[in-house]
Amino acid sequence: MARATWKGVTLAESDAGIVVEGNYYFPPESVNREYLRESSTHTRCPWKGTASYYNVVVDGARNEDAGWYYPSPSPAAENIQGYIAFWRGVTVER
Repeated sequence: MARATWKGVTLAESDAGIVVEGNYYFPPESVNREYLRESSTHTRCPWKGTASYYNVVVDGARNEDAGWYYPSPSPAAENIQGYIAFWRGVTVER
């Protein structure tokens, strides 16, 4: 079972995630969205496509762009469409 936490709060928990390039992507249904806020940030991966980001907000503390996902990935990465990965201080334990 993998778990993503920040500031003592569980953001996501699943044993059905997918590891890509060392990052654990959580299935959309396993993520506690009450802590996520859409970000205007987007980046491009040469093989996965364009990533969108979430800011993580816990008890008023904000972690900018701490989660990301691919809403419309390239065919090579379609298996992670909508799955969410975390970084920037979010602890992901596997």
